[in-house]
Amino acid sequence: MKPETSFTIIGTIRSPWKTAEGMPIQATGAKDIQGRIELFEEFRPGLTDLEGFSRIILIYQFHMSNGYDLMVTPFLDTKPHGVFATRAPRRPSQIGISVVRLAGIDESGVDILDIDILDGTPVLDIKPYIPEIDSFPGEKTGWLSEPGNMTTSRADRRFTGR
Repeated sequence: MKPETSFTIIGTIRSPWKTAEGMPIQATGAKDIQGRIELFEEFRPGLTDLEGFSRIILIYQFHMSNGYDLMVTPFLDTKPHGVFATRAPRRPSQIGISVVRLAGIDESGVDILDIDILDGTPVLDIKPYIPEIDSFPGEKTGWLSEPGNMTTSRADRRFTGR
């Protein structure tokens, strides 16, 4: 039997993206698009000292994704790859990550920029982005050695409907 776990939802993403179709596929394609994390009140003290960071890592649930596929054709390729070699949303654990710019913090949440996340998405965690820890320039990127254009590629229906 597979072990299961649960996570605490700490807030909700607000973004202009009401449907996945046409949404940027990565934060690099969402430059300057504004969004917000509405943090539930009991978690707001956890934002203390976050304002000194320019970027944050958001961990969230792909709440609109149903089921999963172990082989997927990602947005930046025409060939199928194993789901764990992609960032496709139809995953066994439905967990997504995005690195976004921190624009401001107030009494009810966090303003962010470069958002590539659907409106209403549950937030599981927020972590500071630390370049010395989180960036490894020059590393191998597998099938993405020629990544295509992440800044102009947009989502389609391939992961939402059957």
